[in-house]
Amino acid sequence: MVEDRWRDEEASGFEGRLGECVYGSRLLGADPGLVLHGGGNTSVKTDFIDITGRRIEALYVKGSGWDLASIEAEGFAPLPLERLRELLALDSLSDVEMMRELGAARLDPGAPMPSVEALLHALLPHPAVQHSHADHIVTLTNTPDGERLVREALGAGVVIVPYVMPGFDLAKAVAEMWPQASPDAAGMVLMNHGLFTFGPDTRTAYRRHIELITRAERWLAEEAPMSSGGGPPLPKVDRTVLADVRRRISQAAGRAMVVRRHTGGEVSRFAARPDLEHLARRGPLTPDHVIRTKPLPMVGRDVEGYADSYREYFAEWRGRARTEPVMLDPAPRVVLDPEMGMLTAGETAQAAAAAADIYHHTIPVLERAEDHLGGYRALPPGDLFEVEYWDLEQAKLRRAGNPPRLAGTVAVVTGAASGIGRACAAELLERGCAVAGFDLDPSVEQAFAGPSWLGAAVDVTDHLAQDEALNRVVERFGGVDIAVAAAGVFGDSAPIGGLDMEQWRRVMEVNLDAAAALLAGVHPLLMRSPVGGRVVVIGSRNAPAPGKGAAAYSASKAALTQLARVAALEWATDGIRVNIVHPDAVFDTGLWTEELLAARAAEYGMTVDAYKTRNLLGKEVTSDMVAGAVVELCSDTFSATTAAQIPVDGGHPGAV
Repeated sequence: MVEDRWRDEEASGFEGRLGECVYGSRLLGADPGLVLHGGGNTSVKTDFIDITGRRIEALYVKGSGWDLASIEAEGFAPLPLERLRELLALDSLSDVEMMRELGAARLDPGAPMPSVEALLHALLPHPAVQHSHADHIVTLTNTPDGERLVREALGAGVVIVPYVMPGFDLAKAVAEMWPQASPDAAGMVLMNHGLFTFGPDTRTAYRRHIELITRAERWLAEEAPMSSGGGPPLPKVDRTVLADVRRRISQAAGRAMVVRRHTGGEVSRFAARPDLEHLARRGPLTPDHVIRTKPLPMVGRDVEGYADSYREYFAEWRGRARTEPVMLDPAPRVVLDPEMGMLTAGETAQAAAAAADIYHHTIPVLERAEDHLGGYRALPPGDLFEVEYWDLEQAKLRRAGNPPRLAGTVAVVTGAASGIGRACAAELLERGCAVAGFDLDPSVEQAFAGPSWLGAAVDVTDHLAQDEALNRVVERFGGVDIAVAAAGVFGDSAPIGGLDMEQWRRVMEVNLDAAAALLAGVHPLLMRSPVGGRVVVIGSRNAPAPGKGAAAYSASKAALTQLARVAALEWATDGIRVNIVHPDAVFDTGLWTEELLAARAAEYGMTVDAYKTRNLLGKEVTSDMVAGAVVELCSDTFSATTAAQIPVDGGHPGAV
């Protein structure tokens, strides 16, 4: 339910007219039913005071790249209204020319690039403007008789504008219509796009916004009740099936993609509709969503057929396109399937989550419009391609630069709650990877934040539990490209003559058996990796050079090394590379207690500090150093390397 969240006492904490606009913008952005993933826009007209003290009549409009939910005053671009009026007087202006002129007109050259809708905000004869893509509004507009429904639901005091792509052309279209508009108009609806409201201040513009959306909500509740209840439970899908779909989507995209499965009641209900394909392929709620969802979802699992159809649409559109696009990406971002439910894909976990957020809002709009309002109707595919390959969107892609080296890949790291495992997880996340971390310590679940992290509290010696955790990984990210076996325990230090066999068995279960079970479980997934599987096992210098009192640990790491070597032999034909990193004297891990460290130093007749740096380089080795080597082995730098054993130990005389 839409709610008026404006509180005068809260707004008073924001200074001036621009501060009030910041507050109102955040209120809009905080409601996903109004603004979702970069949509929406706000502005305020107020004086800009330059360095000489001169007052300039200015429009402060939301800058490109800023999210309304968290925007600051610095997120608004100040533009001189006089210059904007001069631009509006032109007969024509291309998108590229318009953005160049707007960028050059900024009164603060350090401000962000202004919104493409800046000229429209300048044109509207009101000090404050609020704009959203409210679900309830597009439910009305995206129908065969949308204008009539808007009038019926919102009343006569709303200006209705047929869809025009935002920019100069939209501003000119509104300029032509405005003389006929009522001076008391409270808002403007741009068909297939959203709602604008305005007023003498942001408070008024915001409250008008909420009032109009509330009218739409009440009207829809009576005329087009929401579907309720879920569909039939979706079956469990073998993880290799999901991994295969992800591989094919990635191949179509030309790069690794993260794919997430969604199976909630709303999704299962929608996926079970007999008209699923016909309804779903009518387009998104607003063209602004195209950059995240593509013009059309894929229904079923024929990725190659979808890509071929996309290329056909693209070829037809390109024949009348104004410019050659930067790239063609025919991979779907939303997949609907009666058994799988919904899959969403993205270059990152964040992008896949954004596509999911958008489509979760799309489903009820499609159902209400189709079942109660005469059918759902969006813009034709050609117009949607115009938006996807719009000059300004292409420029935004160019400005974004190259993605992180491991963007789109998925990793599993065991022992991820602390030490080397945690450091490996952090480094993988830093390089753009989606990461699942397994650990017995429940803190692993909150070890990192964000959609790229999945922490699973699991005992890796419980092979069924670890296998189920792998299922969760594939449901969340679509597959596995990288496996890092870092879980390990040292066990009590004791001579062979005094071995505790329970301790021996425990060390073997964690260091060796769990790793073997992990490799067996991930192999079918690594085979289906779109980039080629990569495995790194964390061995130890104790494998080639065992230490007294560490029989169980040394033997387990030696066996683990052999296991990895066999995997490298067996899996090379599957395109999977397996390497071993042998750390030594890494004391910032859970394996080392102060007592153990003191005992080991005493065995060598050293102080603790000397023991920590007993290597050729005389430096202390850290978990981060080990993680850097591990993750680099997982990069394309080592694409021709497998079965390697890399020491990260500062160097030892015996190895020279």
